Amino acid sequence: MKGEAGDRLTSVGQIQYGDLLIGLGTPYTYKRLTGWGDLPALDSGTVPRAGSHGAYPGQLLAQSRTIGLDGLMVRAPRAHIGAVVEELETATVPVDVELPLAVWTDERGPRLVWARCLRRMLPVDVGYRVGTLLGGAVEWEATDPRRYGLLERTATASLPTPEPGLDWQTDPGPERADWPLDFGAVGSAGGMSATNTGNASTHPLVEFRGPVLRPSLTNLRTGDVLEYDLPLAAGDVLTVDTRAGTVTLNGTASRLYTATSRSVPEETFALAPGTTDLTFRAAPDSDPAGTVLVRYRPAYW
Repeated sequence: MKGEAGDRLTSVGQIQYGDLLIGLGTPYTYKRLTGWGDLPALDSGTVPRAGSHGAYPGQLLAQSRTIGLDGLMVRAPRAHIGAVVEELETATVPVDVELPLAVWTDERGPRLVWARCLRRMLPVDVGYRVGTLLGGAVEWEATDPRRYGLLERTATASLPTPEPGLDWQTDPGPERADWPLDFGAVGSAGGMSATNTGNASTHPLVEFRGPVLRPSLTNLRTGDVLEYDLPLAAGDVLTVDTRAGTVTLNGTASRLYTATSRSVPEETFALAPGTTDLTFRAAPDSDPAGTVLVRYRPAYW
């Protein structure tokens, strides 16, 4: 059974790709990790000034991150070297879907990308006969170059509800009431905060949960809004993946076309480093039982 991303990591220097663990305490060790701490290549929208020195600064967009493992060594008892190498080969076959690649380099703890293996080199020489393979290499490509915190964070909110207050029709009045007066449960403002402790913007996964009509989520830091003109029944979940730019109802049916004119393109809705305040709203006649859940990870360059 597949585990969680990085769930096998136990010490600094270890790497986990899918379920394969590399590093201290395993048959697989390495000398150098490349591309992990590097700034990925950037596409620049900067253009030269037509009538003066210099240029107009444009948007910088990062390309894919290439991560390399050099000086890979495999050691096992001579009678089992083939099985150990085959485990490595099976874990690094070309696949269509990116797998979690978690790396623990120092006291900051593990960080994570999603990547595919593009190259693998496992040279066989005389040492292989006694259970040793030297000079191997593995290369991965992460199409999202940002590195993420291992633990996913969540923030949730319900629709705004007022405080019930005192019922002056039945309350005996302050001269006969017990102090302090009970104004009832605190109402909900429909707000929440999400804190991205990284140094790069992160794209959240937003889940609107019914019953609710025309749900919306507003980023108060930027003014960006996600809003969808459809009713959600009790048990319905509208999932907005802002990284992939998709909107699905109950995990299958696309509802991207329900975005209102107020709604920004999903890929532009991101949480900048620091704390972002968010508000959850819906059509005036919505059931107050509706909620929103925001899932995100801190992101790092």
